[in-house]
Amino acid sequence: MRKLSVLIAVFYLLLPLNFSMAQESDLTETEKVSKEDILDSVEEHFEELFSDAGSQSADDGETEGTGFVINLNFFIRLIIVIAIIIVQALLIRLVWFLFKKLNKKIEESAREKIKPLVIKKLKLLTTKQITGVIGTVLRIIKYVVTVLQLFITLPVIFSLFSATRNLAAMLLHYILTEVKTIGLSIGRYIPKLITIIIIVLITRYILRGIKFFASQIEKEKIVIPGFYPDWARPTYKILQVLLWAFTFALIYPYLPGANSRAFQGVSVFIGVIFSIGSTSAIGNLIAGLVITYMRPFKIGDRVQIKETIGFVVEKNLMVVRVKTHKNEYVTFPNVMILGSDIINYNTSSDEDEEGLILYAAITYGYATPWQKIHEILINAALATEYVQKKPKPFVLQTALDNFYAEYQINCYTKDVSKIPLIYSLLFENIQNGFKEAGLDLTTANFQIITKKDK
Repeated sequence: MRKLSVLIAVFYLLLPLNFSMAQESDLTETEKVSKEDILDSVEEHFEELFSDAGSQSADDGETEGTGFVINLNFFIRLIIVIAIIIVQALLIRLVWFLFKKLNKKIEESAREKIKPLVIKKLKLLTTKQITGVIGTVLRIIKYVVTVLQLFITLPVIFSLFSATRNLAAMLLHYILTEVKTIGLSIGRYIPKLITIIIIVLITRYILRGIKFFASQIEKEKIVIPGFYPDWARPTYKILQVLLWAFTFALIYPYLPGANSRAFQGVSVFIGVIFSIGSTSAIGNLIAGLVITYMRPFKIGDRVQIKETIGFVVEKNLMVVRVKTHKNEYVTFPNVMILGSDIINYNTSSDEDEEGLILYAAITYGYATPWQKIHEILINAALATEYVQKKPKPFVLQTALDNFYAEYQINCYTKDVSKIPLIYSLLFENIQNGFKEAGLDLTTANFQIITKKDK
C-alpha cells in the first residue's frame, strides 16, 4: 500500500510539473519581454496544442509584475497539489482497507451465510467457489473505484497551473465524452435488448412444451403410432438444438457490433475452426442419430459388439458404453458401432414370448443309445435354474463323427442378465446326470502315428 501511495504521488507530481516548471522559468527570466515573445517561448515548448495556455501564462506574468510573486504563486499551487495528492492517496488507502475488511468478513461468515448453489440435486458451485467469485468481483470494483479516483483527480491538478489548464479541460472532455457515448449507446441498445429477451423467453417456453410432451411419450402416457418411447428424449434434444440455432439466427442482427467486419470475421473464423476440428465428432453425431432411430438396442440390453459382450449403460449422440460381466466399461464411438454387427440378446426375450435359446454341445460315443443321451441332457436343462419349463428343452444332433456323435441341448430363458450363471449351472447338471447314469463323459482320443513320428 505504501508503494502504491508513493507511485501515485510521483505520477501526479511529474506530469503537471513538467509543463508548469517550464512555463514559470520562462516568465522569471523574461519579465520585461513583450507578450509576443513569451507566447513564442510557450509555443516552442508546447507546440500548437498548448498555445492558448502560453498566452494565459504570459498575462499572469504581466499583471503580477515581479518574478518573486510569480514563484510564490507557483509554490502555493504546488503545495495545493501536494495536499490533493496526499488526500487522494489517503482516500485510496481507505478504499483498499475497506474492501480488504469486507472481503475478510465475507470469508469468515461464508460457512454460515453462504450456501452451495444446488439445482435439482446437482451442485453447481461450492461455498468456497462462491466466496472466490465474490472476492474477485470485489477486487474488480476496488480497481474500478481507484481508476475513477485517478481520472477525477488528474484534471483537478492540471487545472491549477495555467500551462496545463487546457490539458485538464481536454482530459475532462475525453472522459465526459466517452461516458456520454457509452451511456447513449446503452440507451439506444435497450430496445434491441428487450427484443432479444422476448425471443429467448418465447424459445424457452416452446422448449418447455416440447419437453413436457417428450416426457409423456417416454412414460407412454401419450402414444403415437409408429413413434417409439425411446425416441422421445433424443428427438427432444434434436429439436432443442435446432430451435436454439434458429433463435440465434433471429437475435444475431440485434447483437452489439453484429454488422461490423471484425464481428463477422471472428464468426467466420470460429466456424472454420469448428468445421475443421470436429470432422470425426460430426461423424459420430450423425451416426448416433442413425443408431437412435435404427433401435438396435436400448439402455440395459445385453449386447455383443465385435468381441465385447455386456450391458448397455450409456447411449448418447457420440458414444455407447457397455459394461461387461466382469464390470469392465468399454466405450465404442458411434461410427464404429454403425459399421459393426450387433447381437442383442434382449430382443428375443422381450419381443418373443418363448424367450432366448441357450445351447451347449457335447460329444459321445455310439455305444450308448442316443435316446439315453437325449434324456440326460433334457433332465439336466429342466433342473437348471432360470430355464423355462415351457417350451420344453430339446436336443439336436448336429454331427456324426467316426468315433462319436455330437449332441446340442437347447433351452429357453428370459433372464438374459444371468446367462453366464445359467450356463455354469447347466454344465454342472449335465455332469451330474452322466455321473448318476454311470456314463463317462471322457471321449476316446485316437492318434495316427506315421513312420516319421517314430
